[in-house]
Amino acid sequence: MASPAPAAAPKRRGMLNALGLHRPELRAWAMYDWAASAFQTTIMVAVFPIYFISVAGSGDAAGASQWWGYANSLSIAIVALMSPVLGAIADYSGGKKRFLGVFTGIGIAAVAGMWFIHQGDLLLAAALYLVASIAASASFVFYESLLPHIASEEEVDRVSTAGYAFGYVGGGVLLAVNLAWIQKPNLFGMPAGTFPARLSFVSVAIWWLLFSIPLFRGVREPARGIEADETATASPARMAFVRLGETFRELRGYKNAFLFLVAFLLYNDGIATIQKMAAPYATELGIPQAVTIGAILLVQFVGIPFAFAFGALAGRIGAKRSILLGLALYAGISIFGFFIGSLPQGERARAFIILALMVGTVQGGTQALSRSLFSTMIPRHKSGEFFGFYSVFSKFAGIFGPLLFAFMIGQTGSGRHGILSVIGFFIVGGTLLLFVDPVAGERAAREAEAAVRLVPADDQGG
Repeated sequence: MASPAPAAAPKRRGMLNALGLHRPELRAWAMYDWAASAFQTTIMVAVFPIYFISVAGSGDAAGASQWWGYANSLSIAIVALMSPVLGAIADYSGGKKRFLGVFTGIGIAAVAGMWFIHQGDLLLAAALYLVASIAASASFVFYESLLPHIASEEEVDRVSTAGYAFGYVGGGVLLAVNLAWIQKPNLFGMPAGTFPARLSFVSVAIWWLLFSIPLFRGVREPARGIEADETATASPARMAFVRLGETFRELRGYKNAFLFLVAFLLYNDGIATIQKMAAPYATELGIPQAVTIGAILLVQFVGIPFAFAFGALAGRIGAKRSILLGLALYAGISIFGFFIGSLPQGERARAFIILALMVGTVQGGTQALSRSLFSTMIPRHKSGEFFGFYSVFSKFAGIFGPLLFAFMIGQTGSGRHGILSVIGFFIVGGTLLLFVDPVAGERAAREAEAAVRLVPADDQGG
């Protein structure tokens, strides 16, 4: 009887191609999202914030919340100031992977240090979280700047959505394990108290370290791009500021990329507001904490197939139209969230789970395609610099939405009108996105690359 193996291999390659994972370097790149997303789920969203308030800030919940706000705001400000500069230095010096390695190492060390946070260690907790948050955000600048170097224009949407899907898997799996041993430590032979939570922090550091290895081994450092008026031996720091100045003077040449960033700032503000305010809104509605945590996990796992689905959809109708579809669905989510508050108390938990399902269908795909669309409209030799700007706009998204949310609560006494008001960000951001011309943006980026001399980077071996 003949073996089916020969036919199975092309079928497997066809599936990997459809998912954007058909080459080893693409799979290696996507694994970093798997690795670092554990920081976002366990440290930023689910476990560490509760530990920060209830343990590190024990006895002063209001003061701990204040420190938590300070740490988040300061990290945003620092990343905003340094990302474009460090990105430009990495571009000129050919050191994207080196910078990625440095910030990954700093982030891992800071998260591992959270093991030593005990009751009342508020300053230590704030300092470690600040360092880890800055390092994680900076590492993503250099991780994302590698995207246009490893994926062609035809591949980039699928590859970007594959990265988000991997992030959902990695972050979701470890968070599920962490929550299991925190809630039922005896089943894992662990002592009660702070041990399970502190062990979850160490597990994030180990997870981040182990699953970062494929990228460093399997993705090559891109060649340096030296412009006509530059030399290959100038000071990287000086050249970084020269390039930043040139970029600001040449904004008209990259008008579609920067118009996209403004649109992204607005509609991503709406997305970030829904992410940040979902748990407080659920609490206001009287939804049990277990249901809220379960909904966070649900978003993670629902997001996996739908991230891939958005990549496939972009292949048919384009990334821009796919994003616009996602924004329309987000507007529907806001409306649905508003009406949950009018339901009887007994029906709200089920409706909130449905809301989580809806968010999971669009969250990863919309953000992944935003990343890939932007990557096609920037010159590759300046990808670190431009993704530094992308990081700035991404970090500042979520500032105005919560403020509007809070204002509406103050005016109406209810979060229902706050979540409804978020629709404005999707409408305005989506309207600006309509004026972005991806073809013209890509053409401008390729024209800028035409005058660039490529110099092999020092590290070509991974």
